[in-house]
Amino acid sequence: MATRLTYTTGTSAEVDEAFEQELAAVRASAAEPLPHLVGGEEVVNGEPFEREDPSRREHVASRAREGAGVVADALARARDAAPAWRRLPYEERALLLRRAARLMAERRIEIAAAMSMEIGKVRTEAVAEVEEAVDLIATYCSLMEQNGGYVHELGRLVPEERNRSVLRPYGVFGVIGPFNFPVALAAGMSSAALAAGNTVVLKPSEEAPRSGDALARAYLDAGIPEGVFSLVHGGPATGAALADGDVDGIAFTGSAEVGRALGRKLADGPYPRPVLAEMGGKNPAIVTAAADLDKAAEGIARAAFGFSGQKCSACSRAIVATEVHDELVLRLARLAAEYRVGDPGDREAQTGPVANAGSVERFERAAAEARRDGEVAAGGLLLDAGGHFVAPTVVAGLPPGHRLTRDELFLPFLTVTRVRDLGEALAEANAVPYGLTAGIFSEDEGELERFLDEIEAGVVYVNRRAGATTGAWPGIQSFPGWKASGLSGKGGLGPYYVQQFMREQSRTVVSS
Repeated sequence: MATRLTYTTGTSAEVDEAFEQELAAVRASAAEPLPHLVGGEEVVNGEPFEREDPSRREHVASRAREGAGVVADALARARDAAPAWRRLPYEERALLLRRAARLMAERRIEIAAAMSMEIGKVRTEAVAEVEEAVDLIATYCSLMEQNGGYVHELGRLVPEERNRSVLRPYGVFGVIGPFNFPVALAAGMSSAALAAGNTVVLKPSEEAPRSGDALARAYLDAGIPEGVFSLVHGGPATGAALADGDVDGIAFTGSAEVGRALGRKLADGPYPRPVLAEMGGKNPAIVTAAADLDKAAEGIARAAFGFSGQKCSACSRAIVATEVHDELVLRLARLAAEYRVGDPGDREAQTGPVANAGSVERFERAAAEARRDGEVAAGGLLLDAGGHFVAPTVVAGLPPGHRLTRDELFLPFLTVTRVRDLGEALAEANAVPYGLTAGIFSEDEGELERFLDEIEAGVVYVNRRAGATTGAWPGIQSFPGWKASGLSGKGGLGPYYVQQFMREQSRTVVSS
């Protein structure tokens, strides 16, 4: 199983066959309620809940238990385990985490199939996500090693003193994972916290408890000590219990509303505590009159419709110069109509269902608004295929500032806005409160320089056919969110992430 996948590569016949076998097996298996994993032990407290298979309505993808009542014990175990884990040399922490990454790599098809059943991700995305999780763990371990555990020698005022800056872990971190990247982002947040020397209690998304369980099993099977990592399932009540509990910080991926509420909550009390939050986007791709339209159409379609637009980096807005607007709309509409939507078990499927019935209702409302206020160039329809399937949609002709060009929809729903020039395009791109990803297509060097200088986004791509606004990879692209897309100005995947899980201590030691 040597073939390696990223979000910009395809599968092999070997991977396809193995994935299909695992998906069939996991679908046929009985979904017993998953336990919480606290202090290295299985805990079966809490009322069971079910996750519907979004590709096959009325089939259960997974079951777990509500864990609000378990959170306090998990945090107490984490607090007890924190001193020994903090004192463990960072090289030994990295050794254990890399062992977990190897286990995940060995189990990648099994994990990908379970994730695919839970959230409807097609194989190219699902297998690549497990690969990303492996690389995230390796990246964060390497950062600790490259920086010598973040101990830096400083200058001296007198010969007898030694001055050092030391980054030290906060203590106990709560990690709240999203549904759309339930393995990679949970692995990224938790492994960065662990590599830095914190202990962790993870609450995976209630939409993806199997995925969270797979990550937890890899950590525990790798020998992470009891109490250093715990997993507690559940919905909003469990998340609230974690945020209200005895934590020294929270790492979160999800909506801006929840992320900002967490920031306010942890700012209260006797002293503020850190919240590392990635909070979505309304990501534009600018297409100027100097663009290669083949590159632009393919890059935008891939970024808009991959995983049915359920990526915080998805391209949901194309902002297009009037000279090429009509031609690009035609090309995007054709690509949308040709996009293969289907069950993840279908080898030809390019994208799967949306997450749940609520997503379908949101799609229907957006499509109705688009028909009323603009022109639906492609899609706008529900697809009756036994699951939560919707058609990739392209909408043009909406009035300036329309809600569909401003609100994050988390759907395969692309608006196309006509502009006169690059200045107007940049103003439109920057008009939303979000600032996560953005792209441009132009063969004019002056336009590209202006875009890079003026765009308000943390992750930018220039002429990227593989994905106009999507496809970041650990150690290759950083993933910071500006404005309402993040709280710290620094993001995951890159060189400034791990140290956010630590605080600085300046040490002056005078020799006798």
